[in-house]
Amino acid sequence: MDPDLRIALRVRRLSLPYGAMPTLSVPSASAARAADSAWRAGTALLCTPADPGEGPHLGEHWPRLPLPLNAFSRLWGRCHQLPLPLFARSPAYRLYSKLCNCNLDEADFNDLREFRNLSEFFRRSLKPEVRPICPAARIVSPADGTVLHFGRVASGHVEQVKGVTYTLQGFLGPDPLGDNGSSECSTSPMDRKLQDSEYHDHLKQNPENELYHCVIYLSPGDYHRFHSSVDWTVHKRRHFPGHLLSVAPRIAGMIRGLFCINERAVYMGSWRHGFFSYTAVGPTNVGSISVFKDEELRTNRGGAGFQDRIFPEGSFVAGKGELFGEFNLGSTVVLLFEAPKSYRFSLRTGQKILVGQSLGTE
Repeated sequence: MDPDLRIALRVRRLSLPYGAMPTLSVPSASAARAADSAWRAGTALLCTPADPGEGPHLGEHWPRLPLPLNAFSRLWGRCHQLPLPLFARSPAYRLYSKLCNCNLDEADFNDLREFRNLSEFFRRSLKPEVRPICPAARIVSPADGTVLHFGRVASGHVEQVKGVTYTLQGFLGPDPLGDNGSSECSTSPMDRKLQDSEYHDHLKQNPENELYHCVIYLSPGDYHRFHSSVDWTVHKRRHFPGHLLSVAPRIAGMIRGLFCINERAVYMGSWRHGFFSYTAVGPTNVGSISVFKDEELRTNRGGAGFQDRIFPEGSFVAGKGELFGEFNLGSTVVLLFEAPKSYRFSLRTGQKILVGQSLGTE
């Protein structure tokens, strides 16, 4: 079985070395920042250098302490939903904005005191005019964030950051185009028979096309809502409960298959050139993912395997730039799509990008 798929479907509990346990404190701007740093540092200890020339990998030889990442995220989420006193709201949100470089001038509100808790503040909407959608682009950025990686998918392997890969099969699961329903582990005949390159070709509707990917990281200070990148029809959602490791760029560069381990909601369908998938990945301290046209999605509740939902034909159609969903803090969006061989990205790794800006040209 594909190693990334085995990790994604069977890993039920992650461990950290003794001493890596962070301290939970009262939710505030400084506490949120400190907790995020602690979790990134703790997560980094999961990795040890591999052979020279290779990337790091999940360490197996540390003295380990079971660490309930998902439970911590659920607790942190409840803290975010605690009402703040009216007098404390404005100074608390302004402090957070200063620490995390939030641009409040773009937010659509009259008074900061309108946000009853941190969760509402994180999920604030923007003024419509501040994120124009590029009319000429076929594919636009789904979120405000940092471009982690992009490019052509080679033989079923995708780079999450330069030099650190995962497989399509580990990320999307077995037979993503079929009606699997749910699975505690991989039992699909396709999973046993198809090699990575065959899996890659199986996704394409036109053999003359290529598969491409783009990964965008949303930091805690970014706008936390995400939008549709193209005009497309969603056929299926596959939810992997997974775990909730940090998806910060530094961690993504250390853990092979990170996006196959973390909780994620994968939306698959078709657009003008064929296959299109849109994945929201949940990180530590957040976990909660909401998709507005999929009210049945429930995240950060634990479990194993995956659960599928098939949408009736034509019931889930998203337009380019349309609001798609929201995170409760920073996270990551992964696009995987089919396009002609002539498609070229107009991006650079590490650049900041905004909702509605073009990703490339055909």
